[in-house]
Amino acid sequence: MFGLLKVAFAQPASESSLPSAAQLQALAGEYTDDSEPDTPLSFYEKDGQLVREGPRTFPSELTAVNSTEFSSRDGTGERYQFKLGPSGQASRVTVISGGSPGKEIMRRTGDAVQRDFPPYERQEAIIPMRDGVKLHAIILKPANQHAPLPMLMARTPYGAGETTMASFYADRPELARAQYIYVCEDIRGRFESEGEFLMMRPLADPSDPKAIDESTDAYDTVAWLLVNVPGNNGRVGVIGISYPGFLAMMSGIGPHPAVKAISPQAPMIDVWKGDDFFHNGAFRQTYGYDYALGIESGKENTDVQYGDNVDGYDFFLERGSFAEDVRRAGAQTPSGAILPTWRLFLDHPAYDNVWYLRGVEHHLTAVAVPTLTVGGYYDQEDMWGPQEEYSVLERHDANHQNFLVLGPWQHGSWSSSSRHLGAIQYGEPIGTEYRKQIEASFFARFLKDEPGFDLEDTASFQTGSNKWKRYAHFPPAESTPTKLYLNAGKKLGWQLGSKPTKSSYISDPRNPVPYRHRPIEPTYAEGSHWGQWMTEDQRFVTRRKDVSIWTLAVGNDLTLTGEVIADLFTSTTGSDGDLVVKLIDRYPDDDADPAMRGYELMTNEEIFRERYLNGFDQPAALKPGEVREVKYSLHAVDHVFKKGHTIMVEVQSTWFPLYDRNPQTFVPNIMKADPGDYKKAKVTIVSDLSHPSGLILPVVSQ
Repeated sequence: MFGLLKVAFAQPASESSLPSAAQLQALAGEYTDDSEPDTPLSFYEKDGQLVREGPRTFPSELTAVNSTEFSSRDGTGERYQFKLGPSGQASRVTVISGGSPGKEIMRRTGDAVQRDFPPYERQEAIIPMRDGVKLHAIILKPANQHAPLPMLMARTPYGAGETTMASFYADRPELARAQYIYVCEDIRGRFESEGEFLMMRPLADPSDPKAIDESTDAYDTVAWLLVNVPGNNGRVGVIGISYPGFLAMMSGIGPHPAVKAISPQAPMIDVWKGDDFFHNGAFRQTYGYDYALGIESGKENTDVQYGDNVDGYDFFLERGSFAEDVRRAGAQTPSGAILPTWRLFLDHPAYDNVWYLRGVEHHLTAVAVPTLTVGGYYDQEDMWGPQEEYSVLERHDANHQNFLVLGPWQHGSWSSSSRHLGAIQYGEPIGTEYRKQIEASFFARFLKDEPGFDLEDTASFQTGSNKWKRYAHFPPAESTPTKLYLNAGKKLGWQLGSKPTKSSYISDPRNPVPYRHRPIEPTYAEGSHWGQWMTEDQRFVTRRKDVSIWTLAVGNDLTLTGEVIADLFTSTTGSDGDLVVKLIDRYPDDDADPAMRGYELMTNEEIFRERYLNGFDQPAALKPGEVREVKYSLHAVDHVFKKGHTIMVEVQSTWFPLYDRNPQTFVPNIMKADPGDYKKAKVTIVSDLSHPSGLILPVVSQ
């Protein structure tokens, strides 16, 4: 998101050595990467130039380096090297991405395909808010508009100025072809908009007519657009992913009457309880550091680096507490103050009023407009938000206008056309299917009165079976909470074992369990593996001595659909601690896919900071040696554990450096812990008649 691209450009061919039309025609064709068959590229000759296009790649002329190598003209430095076959016709093209060492080899699979890209005209606008602050926006209007059209709006902190006809087709091809007036706006204090940026700005007092928030800014923007953009039909839809997903949700709170549909996708709903910055009180150290530094160091995005060839694990371990991160970073606002969100982290580690006011769920008291919420089961940033938003709105959905789509996506990857996430294959382009069959028809229904939107309530792509499922409610009525117990011999069972059992490990904050394979790159650095870590093979962890594991062989297919809850009884020799619980599907050693043999795939996982057992606003020390119940959500799942697989439950107490280390000695503020506060602790999980530890699973069939 914030990586600065460093590009080495190839030198263009001289005028005398430009390829001939015949040479260009020898390169023409459609080329496909076998691992991504749904995103082919076509190349063809037009007016003496080689043109590149794809299903979502707007046609653009390439610059010839020589007769078989070309470079893009869009500033990315992407290059295309063609290999000619014996017949003189190109048989493949190697795509070299600018600023990245990666290469993609695409083979010729047919003749070039020229697609329809209805043109848009671009204009800029300055839109006044009720307090006089002016916001910057880009407006794309269909060039051949013959009738009034609805407007589709996205609001963003990431820079509206990059919005073009080409980016619209690249990001939202189905909606671009459906012809909307598309508006993208910089929010307050970002890029070309005036005002002060405030991370996840709290809702203002609705009784104060001068108060502003993201809801009022959306309202004022819509009011201005209706009057100043000719050719609109008086209806507006709002869409966004991640922070823009939060902004889309805010546009549905006290909405302008013209807002007829919103789609908050991976919205930040509560960044302390379960989204970007904290999960159940545990601070997400790498993300809190990287994201705030990237977005608050200036009005535009800032590149974040840890140093040349520096592993993030070592970077944060050597520094210690987050207060030391802040001190060494030296990052400041133009006025010389600590970055505002870093200050919030340091001064408000518990769930006090600062975080409560930012919690959108407290304000979701009505489904004011039709709402299509989208989330990923493997969303590494905002998995909690979509599930919580849907759940809260469902209580108020008298008119059945609260819709949910969930799939095995990383953050925002439903916007892609991929058939896999990391090593996990789904067999079909589930993002494309969602966008065509649900998203496009949702906006067409509520903004254009077109038929075709037939989602009753929830659509979910079920992993394991790799099938789309539709439910009248999520979780479905047939989902039954069923406890899977931690029994003696490190076995799992559907009945509590008769023999009491204990499992212990030593948790050492000086040697924490890494959350993913090392080295760990900055979150948004070029080549970062941040997006795929939740589907990484967990075998890199299971051999550690500070992880406890229980297993159960699957005799018949086991379908889980709904919320997974950890319910464990634990003790520690320390006075504070964290608990990390993972539910894992272990593939058989003879799996048909060689890449998946023995693979340990997390289906659910979450952390809990035990100082908050009495309440997120009431941190308290633990009594060493005392057995206590720790019960919390591992979020939703829709997965089939196939016959021959193995269910695994893993428990550990560190997950670094995604989450900061708990000193395991109670201190008032972990953000400011001293090096001497970090102590080893013996953690014990107990399971017996009085302490029936296990996971509560949403069983549909077994």
